[in-house]
Amino acid sequence: MLDNLTNRLARIVKTIRGEARLTESNVQEALREVRMALLEADVALPVVKEFIAAVKEKAMGAEVIGSLSPGQALVGVVHNELTRLMGEANAPLDFATTPPAVILMAGLQGSGKTTTTGKLAKYLREAKKKVLVVSCDVYRPAAIEQLKTVAAQVDADFFPSSVGESPADIARGAVEFAKTHYHDVLIVDTAGRLAIDEAMMKEITALHALLKPVETLFIVDAMQGQDAVNVAKAFNEALPLTGVILTKLDGDARGGAALSIKSVTGVPIKFIGTGEKTADFEPFYPERLASRILGMGDVVSLVEKAQEHIDEKEAERMAEKMRKADFNLEDFLAQMQQVKKMGSMQSLMGMMPGMSGVQIPDDAERQMKRTEAIIQSMTIQERRKPGLLNGSRRMRIAAGAGVKVLEVNQLIKQFEQMQKLMKMMKGGNQKKLMRQMEQMKGRGGMPGMPF
Repeated sequence: MLDNLTNRLARIVKTIRGEARLTESNVQEALREVRMALLEADVALPVVKEFIAAVKEKAMGAEVIGSLSPGQALVGVVHNELTRLMGEANAPLDFATTPPAVILMAGLQGSGKTTTTGKLAKYLREAKKKVLVVSCDVYRPAAIEQLKTVAAQVDADFFPSSVGESPADIARGAVEFAKTHYHDVLIVDTAGRLAIDEAMMKEITALHALLKPVETLFIVDAMQGQDAVNVAKAFNEALPLTGVILTKLDGDARGGAALSIKSVTGVPIKFIGTGEKTADFEPFYPERLASRILGMGDVVSLVEKAQEHIDEKEAERMAEKMRKADFNLEDFLAQMQQVKKMGSMQSLMGMMPGMSGVQIPDDAERQMKRTEAIIQSMTIQERRKPGLLNGSRRMRIAAGAGVKVLEVNQLIKQFEQMQKLMKMMKGGNQKKLMRQMEQMKGRGGMPGMPF
């Protein structure tokens, strides 16, 4: 997301050089680039004008502190203004009510409302909340079954409903069930339409009056760009929205919705969806996204993901095995599976400083799955002692994984190279180690991994 803006801003640091202060002449050219990038990202024109004016005012005559160049100083100003534009701080959910706390999900059809309901339920389950979900969408075929499936995946309770019932009756039944079964949170998925219409707005307004939710969250498809902002504004005029969830930020989203929606509607972005998996969901921190946009990465979110998904004792055990050069294919498989829990490779790269512009190959995820299938087709003994893998065993493994023997050979060969690197690290032969790493990089690195 916003790769174009990231690349343009990165060039600012290189183009403004040799001056001790930011002046009107050196700021003007840089802001022209920023303005074009914002417009191409589908940011609302009034928001662009306000943003550029604010950056210019704060950058003009700003002293360059310490070793900062004028370009870096301007990026600092842009970072602060991006953060302010998107809301400055994370807006948490409000649970200051007698349980169950009702969360009403609103949005157009196709925005990812039902999937997001499941993701939010998972997020709250991990926060030790007892969660019940219910679908009041009695129009879209299989909507109720879809939510039932998603609820099972995230271990949330599901309140059954059917097409023949009225949304109001379903909502009343769900609230009563949540009360009698001591649920902390009730998430209500509502019907969407292809566009805003009177019937839709009447129905959701009636549900809001009935449920009196503590949170009314509007689900926005980030790939809709400025249209998403206009729809959110229309909903906010009809309903007292308390927050926005941006979905599909992993796609070809130009990102204008993320930069415009808070300024246009006054409603904070509370969560973002960064992929199709239920784990690809996180609280929205304006400062962190501003850092990603500027190519600074997001180390805080990366560490939080690691703490959430990677077992600390297991990580220590793996590190010790690497130090002793006792790392086998079984260990490699375990590490791959830990990394997969953290989200897509592209989203992880975006969190690493200076790596936001690096594109993971389109087939990287498939390569990782193939590598996983190859190792899982081995016996425990073969994983621990790859030296046992003769020709006939490799043919059996290839057949079991559905790949060519050549791919099995490639994995084993490059794993052996990795083992050599570990032995060199243990022995302290740095020059030889660097040569081997360059050779490995030139041959494509470990199969199934983005390095």
